[in-house]
Amino acid sequence: MKKDSLCSQGQPVPESIPEGEMPTINTPLQVMPTKRLLQAFTSLRHRNFRLYWFGQLISLMGTWMQATGQSWLVLELTHSAVQLGLVGALQFLPVLLFSLFGGVFADRWLKRSVLLVTQTAAMLQAFVLWLLIATGTIQLWHIYVLAILLGITSCLDQPTRSAFVIELAGREDLPNAVALNSSLMNLARIVGPGLGGIIIAISGVAMLFLLNALSFLAVIVALALIRTHELFAQPLEDRTNRRQNTQNTWQSLREGLDYVWKTPAVVLVIVVVGLVLLFGANFSVVLPLFATDVLHAGATGFGFLSAAMGVGSLVSALWLAWSNRRPTIRGILLGTLIFSVLEAFFALSHIYLLSLVLIASVGGVETIFAAMATTMLQAIAPDHLRGRVISVYILFFTGSIPPGYLLAGWLSASYGAPIGLLICILFSLIVTGAGWTWRKPAENDLANASHL
Repeated sequence: MKKDSLCSQGQPVPESIPEGEMPTINTPLQVMPTKRLLQAFTSLRHRNFRLYWFGQLISLMGTWMQATGQSWLVLELTHSAVQLGLVGALQFLPVLLFSLFGGVFADRWLKRSVLLVTQTAAMLQAFVLWLLIATGTIQLWHIYVLAILLGITSCLDQPTRSAFVIELAGREDLPNAVALNSSLMNLARIVGPGLGGIIIAISGVAMLFLLNALSFLAVIVALALIRTHELFAQPLEDRTNRRQNTQNTWQSLREGLDYVWKTPAVVLVIVVVGLVLLFGANFSVVLPLFATDVLHAGATGFGFLSAAMGVGSLVSALWLAWSNRRPTIRGILLGTLIFSVLEAFFALSHIYLLSLVLIASVGGVETIFAAMATTMLQAIAPDHLRGRVISVYILFFTGSIPPGYLLAGWLSASYGAPIGLLICILFSLIVTGAGWTWRKPAENDLANASHL
């Protein structure tokens, strides 16, 4: 290499270069990999989001540990699968019934304050469970009551938590922030149950609930340290005036539902994604049947299938965070189409390794289109209606779980797991096709939104 060619790049060159050595030149090629890797974490540059994200990292691990511990506790007390389902239903029922009202209050009150209350309430619920177990006074009705109370807390917590993301990270980094939150959920879903099982084996189920109660301190402290003047939100005066102008809860609820109904992009995303999840995302309930009856892999094979689905979701969430892509109607519909096709291949597969790859891909694509839908709804909704819009999507997305499980179970019992799943997939494809046919008004609505 010539001296003058190096000097033209501004690099100092020694009089002589030892044989076998070359000078180090800081070219863009050396910087690019690091920069591209850091793209996955751009929303963490905001102090408020960074605090909240790391607080959630600890708290969600504890939440999934408690889910494992609660199931184990119910089995210890009753040895009944029916009671397991009943406790889960009791915890879910309030979310289905009252989440719309949670969205109303999320729009009326400061979200940071609401989350401080809901997270503290959840911490107390876990602490009471630990206390009852530690003192040997735990009874089944205690679990029923505490599950209902936790569900009531979730009615307010879920829409508030979802609507708070844009205030923490802003519109520019919203896709990245939603994807990072999704990656956090999937990481906790993979690691939390495993940790819970280890803790139960070593210390018993009581210690697990105590650790979960303590884990809430991380997110409570993070919320307390958030600087409200750095939030990306409307001024407090505007919010106060709007709250005063709202006459009552029912009128606020009607205002939110009217907005959803009259906004084509919001209606299309909620209805299409909600129905695809209703028909297509119920495969987890029949996964044990595929592992045993179709793939003949037994309990170990079922465990690896479940883990593969979680790993696929986590990888996709990290990819979304890295790409930081703006969601589009076509992108969401394409995601639901690919999801349905991959799931059909899984239903037809009798090769275990192929099924393992397919189920990981199914979990990954589901995470992609669901996160894109969440990002789009948060970006479209105006500040004063965001909580109510999010509550409608929670009602549709979460509300699709119980009937979807019942449908998949009934079809699998009647026609076998592969045929039952293929029937559900057919419905998903019909919904996706209808969404593609009616996408134009939604795309025009999205194009006219000045804040996107």
